Amino acid sequence: MAITNKVMLITYPDSLGKNIQELTDVLHTDLKGAVGGVHLLPFFPSTGDRGFAPTDYSVVDPQFGTWADVEKLGKEYYLMFDFMINHISRQSKYYRDFQANGANSKYAELFLSWDKFWPENRPTQADVDLIYKRKDKAPYQEITFADGSREKLWNTFGEEQIDLDVRKKVTKQFIKETLTQLVAHGADIIRLDAFAYAVKKLDTNDFFVEPEIWDLLAEVKADLADQGATILPEIHEHYSYPFKIAKHGYFIYDFALPMVTLYSIYSGKTERLANWLKQCPMKQFTTLDTHDGIGVVDARDILTPEEVEYTSNELYRVGANVKRKYSSAEYHNLDIYQINTSFYSALGDDDRKYFMARLLQVFAPGIPQVYYVGMLAGKNDLELLEQTKEGRNINRHYYSRQEVGEEVQRPVVKALLNLFRFRNRSAAFDLDGAIEVSTPSEHELKITRTNKDRSQVATLVADLQTMNYQVTENGQTIEF
Repeated sequence: MAITNKVMLITYPDSLGKNIQELTDVLHTDLKGAVGGVHLLPFFPSTGDRGFAPTDYSVVDPQFGTWADVEKLGKEYYLMFDFMINHISRQSKYYRDFQANGANSKYAELFLSWDKFWPENRPTQADVDLIYKRKDKAPYQEITFADGSREKLWNTFGEEQIDLDVRKKVTKQFIKETLTQLVAHGADIIRLDAFAYAVKKLDTNDFFVEPEIWDLLAEVKADLADQGATILPEIHEHYSYPFKIAKHGYFIYDFALPMVTLYSIYSGKTERLANWLKQCPMKQFTTLDTHDGIGVVDARDILTPEEVEYTSNELYRVGANVKRKYSSAEYHNLDIYQINTSFYSALGDDDRKYFMARLLQVFAPGIPQVYYVGMLAGKNDLELLEQTKEGRNINRHYYSRQEVGEEVQRPVVKALLNLFRFRNRSAAFDLDGAIEVSTPSEHELKITRTNKDRSQVATLVADLQTMNYQVTENGQTIEF
């Protein structure tokens, strides 16, 4: 199915019900009409990071369902699958073969050797300090081969996630075969997870290394040229990085919107948000929440350093059960640039403020992505957090099928679903259309969306101090 300009749900295969079949039932009933696409977070066998350390892309983890279940979903909704272009599990058949056979393994060059990467007498401390790291030590892991010999491999993320060497022929073949297979099973969009980390080059910070990163992107695009699927590179950093991607014609993420929206609602001031919306490309997916934390660094220079600090401090002050330690090493947080919380709890579990945030997202340029916890205005899950001591699990609640049915009866969730249904059916939100943004006063924001021929118009007038708003479509007031 081709990408449609409708709300995309982000969900794990076992978060809205226990498997893909129950998720499909939820979409058919409780969320009917509110969702047009599904980003189905990794559903492959995996050994860590809730699916992001895959062992095998060729099968669906049996606890979630089968390829038939996935393909059935793809007949009704456009689908996004993840491909971890930077790494794969150390429990994968590829890694195990390498561990058993060393240099004689046909997968020996699939993995990026730390030892072979550096010239003699390097890396120096300055080399290690230069690397854009996700952890406070050099990003490698030592492997012990079957014959007792040892070698260090690049290991950017968790212990289970061993980095691939994207320069090598065997890796390029693995990427092409895997992507082709994912598209054959229904992927309309391939999300390139950890894309900016995939290229490593001597004397760089090993993050978004140019021009080599463009060569990699071109290769992936060529792999999919005959498949009819789209690429979405995932980059959590300063907005200038995704803007570079956008200039090459790709879809991007708006990961800055969460912090800018929080700042605007906390402060009641609209100027920063208005300026940001005027800059954004239309060919993007917007987010307020994802399976990770809220990105702080993404909003740098959209907000001043003082405004970023204010927003972070306010989040901890007014957020419901949001504590600094939940984003620290104590709770295994891998990214110092993210804050772990549900978006609803970041706004103090306040229905009016939360609905306002979603209104702003719906009217922003691009296609809205809504994380499953956000779809149900979910609070921070402190029980799961403490059970696992994993910071990001505060926003990864497992909803039973019955629980979903109960949550959609809440007034705020009913209003949200009606908002998303309005967004899905209104022609005013044409990606080829126009957006006009103004600030009638310090606290007010007016956003007008029109389709390409200007025949359909939707307008939001919002007051971020009082949380009052009015939505009209072609002059008629819309109630949610």
